[in-house]
Amino acid sequence: MSRTGARQFFDAILDDGSFRSWDGPPLTVAVTDAYRAELADATLRTGLDESVLTGEGTVSGRRVAVLACEFDFLAGSIGVAAAERITASVQRATALGLPLIASPSSGGTRMQEGTVAFLQMVKIAAAVELHKKAHLPYLVYLRHPTTGGVFASWGSLGHLTAAEPGALIGFLGPRVYEHLYGEPFPEGVQTAEHLFAHGVIDSVVPLDKLRGVVDRVLTVVTDPPDPVICARKSAASAENRAQITDNPAWDSVEASRRADRPGVDYLLAHGATDRVLLSGTGRGESGTTLLALARFGGQPAVVVGQRRVIGGLVGPRALREARRGMALAAGLQLPLVLVIDTAGPALSQQAEEDGLAGEIALCLAELVTLDTPTVSVLLGQGSGGPALAMVPADRVLAAQHGWLAPLPPEGASAIVYRDVDHAPELAAAQGVRSLDLLKAGIVDVIVPENPDAADDPVGFTERMSAAIAAELHALHTVPAAQRLGVRLQRYRRIGVPGS
Repeated sequence: MSRTGARQFFDAILDDGSFRSWDGPPLTVAVTDAYRAELADATLRTGLDESVLTGEGTVSGRRVAVLACEFDFLAGSIGVAAAERITASVQRATALGLPLIASPSSGGTRMQEGTVAFLQMVKIAAAVELHKKAHLPYLVYLRHPTTGGVFASWGSLGHLTAAEPGALIGFLGPRVYEHLYGEPFPEGVQTAEHLFAHGVIDSVVPLDKLRGVVDRVLTVVTDPPDPVICARKSAASAENRAQITDNPAWDSVEASRRADRPGVDYLLAHGATDRVLLSGTGRGESGTTLLALARFGGQPAVVVGQRRVIGGLVGPRALREARRGMALAAGLQLPLVLVIDTAGPALSQQAEEDGLAGEIALCLAELVTLDTPTVSVLLGQGSGGPALAMVPADRVLAAQHGWLAPLPPEGASAIVYRDVDHAPELAAAQGVRSLDLLKAGIVDVIVPENPDAADDPVGFTERMSAAIAAELHALHTVPAAQRLGVRLQRYRRIGVPGS
C-alpha cells in the first residue's frame, strides 16, 4: 500500500496554515563516511534533515503539539538525533500543557547507530509517561508501516490509539522474521484490522476521517463542561419520584431481561454526544465491555458499560477492559460513568484460570478509591461479582427495573430451597429492586420507566441521560479530597445499624 507522509498527516488533522515547526538542526552523530552519505542522500530525496518532524498547530482552534515520522527518510528509523528531537518535543508539549498527537511510521531502531540507538526508546518512553502523568492527552495514529522498537515504545503508549486502514503494524518486521526462521510470518496478523479485532488498538480510521475523530476526542478531553441546561430536570425531582410504582421485585427481574430493552449501546447512541468508541484492554484482549469517551448534557466522561451479549455474562477480559476505562479516567482526570447490566460472571474453567475473582477484586478496589468523579448506572440486570465491581461510585443511579443481587434469584433459590421455583420469593426477600436499594442507601436516584424502558426507549434514555448529566455537573463542584472521603465513608456505613 502507499505510504502517508508526515506533512500529509499534519495537513489532514490541523487547521489550514496553523502548523509551526519546533525543529532545529539535528545533532551530528554520524561517525562513518557511509552513514554520512546515507543521511545526505535521504535529505536530498525528502527535503528533510531527519526522520521526524515536530511542532504545533490547532484543531478547530485548539492548540496541540504534533510529531510524526517520515518513512521515506531512512525508513523512519530512530537514532540519537531523531530521539532527541522527539523527546524535546514531548517535554515542550508537557511544559506548555498541550495535548500531544503522535504518528509513527517507522522500521524501528536505526541500525547504523547500533545499540546506542536502541536505548533511545527509553528516554522517549519516559518523556511520554511524564506527559501522561501530568494528565495531558497523548493520542497515537499508527501509519503504514510501524514496527520494532518504535511500536514497542511511544507507538504503544497512547491514551487512545488508532491506525490507518491496511497498515502493517507489529513488533517484529516480517522480513526479519523470514530471514531468522526461514518461513514467512503468518499472513494477516500484523495488520491494523487484526490488531483492532484483538483489542490491541482502539480503531482503524482513514486519514480523511481522522480530523473528525481527533476533534471529538478533544471536545471530551480538553473542552470544559457545559452548564447543565436548567430546563432538563434531574431524575431526582419530585415529579419523577412520583412516577415510580411499587411493583414486585420479580416484575423488575423479568423486565430487565427483555431482549428489546435498551442497553448501554443505545444509551450512548441516543443519550450522549461527541462519542468516540475505544476497544479492548490495549493488551491484546477484548471482551464484552463498551469503552468510550462521550458527553452527557455537555458533561464529559469516560464511559464503561456492560453489554448484554452472550447471555450477559462477564469474564476476566471484560473486567480488564473496565479497569482500563478506570485508568483512562484517572489519567485524563475525567469523570467516569459505569453502566451495569449483567446476568452474572462467566463461570468456567477458562474464567477461573484467567483470574476472574482477582479481576473483580481489582475493579472494586480501584473504583472505590479512584481519584476522579464517578457515577454508576444500574441499567438492568445486576447479578453477582461483575455487577458489584462497578457499583461503588460517588453517585449511583438505577433504572426503575434495575436490580442488584449476589446471584440471580434462581441461583439464590437453588441454594436456599434446592429448586428455582422460589426465585420470585427470594427476589423480594433479598431487597434487590431499585426501591429497596434506594431505601438501603445503595442507590441515590431512580429513573422512571413509564412503565418499561423497552416500550419507551427514547423517553427513558432522555431521562437517564439528563440524570447522569445532573450528577456529573454536581460532582464537578466538589473538591476531590472531600468527594473521596464521602465515598469511602458511604461504603463503610452501608448496612451498619444506625448509620
